[in-house]
Amino acid sequence: MALSFKLLDGVFLSSRCHRQNALHLLLGPLLTDCISKLYSSYRRPGTAPDNTPPWKMNFSFEKGVDGIKKHFGLLKKELVDHWKGPEGYRLDEYLLAQTRVVWEFRSQKDLDEWVVSSDAEIGGKSEAYLKLGKNNQTALLYGTLNTEAPRDGETGYSGYCAMRSKLPKGAFETKKYYDWSNFNSLYLRIRGDGRPWMINIYTNPYFSHQKDDLYNYFMFTRGGPYWQEIKIPFSKFFLSSRGRIQDDQHPLWLDKISTVGFTLGDKADGPFQLEIDFIGLLNDRAHTEEFAYEKYERNPKV
Repeated sequence: MALSFKLLDGVFLSSRCHRQNALHLLLGPLLTDCISKLYSSYRRPGTAPDNTPPWKMNFSFEKGVDGIKKHFGLLKKELVDHWKGPEGYRLDEYLLAQTRVVWEFRSQKDLDEWVVSSDAEIGGKSEAYLKLGKNNQTALLYGTLNTEAPRDGETGYSGYCAMRSKLPKGAFETKKYYDWSNFNSLYLRIRGDGRPWMINIYTNPYFSHQKDDLYNYFMFTRGGPYWQEIKIPFSKFFLSSRGRIQDDQHPLWLDKISTVGFTLGDKADGPFQLEIDFIGLLNDRAHTEEFAYEKYERNPKV
């Protein structure tokens, strides 16, 4: 009897989650503050959960109309781009392109495509901010790194600041991905303060247990007033999960790129800054390496 009650509870919870997801997809533009109530997020240890009922969410008809106009505009753009060619490029341009600028920072709209985070989300004391640089031609990520762990009795380590591109979304919140299979290197123009950074690339996971998988590589800034151009082959990125390098390594899936991010965690307390001109792609014909790390054969043949 207890087992049947558990099964009924599970079916009820599953159906309720499906109803909430359907409500969010249909009325997402109309509901302004419901995402945090329908979906779980990080909660600091010791804080009480938010038990606000979902029927007390804010409703905005004006924002709903603006959201509907936005999604129909995105749908029109997707249809036009699909008619032109892959990702809106002509087929010859798409196949023969040697360089491509993916992100450049020339306005506040360009900054809105990125999310800035720090250990303040878990009770830490680091601070990170993102703004336009001089003459509105660059993005300036700056702040203060603090490795003091929060005194909550559970968190043992702290001290990181990061920025990450938002997930690409199509019309009506459909998932989209970047296809970089025609390129073999990440190309950046940056100006830092001498600190080392970690570049993170997140791909679409094939299985649910791969949602924490990241591809990482290091970016070393020189410091000083001069700009530096950094070229990192995709073959150098290694696989990690929850901060741990995995034994089973495999190349980056270039046709399913979701986000790109930068993380600072060098355990050096103090101010930092990183200025970014653009983030692009490069097809280096001289680079022929497929993967820089040893790949284990799971079922070796005798």
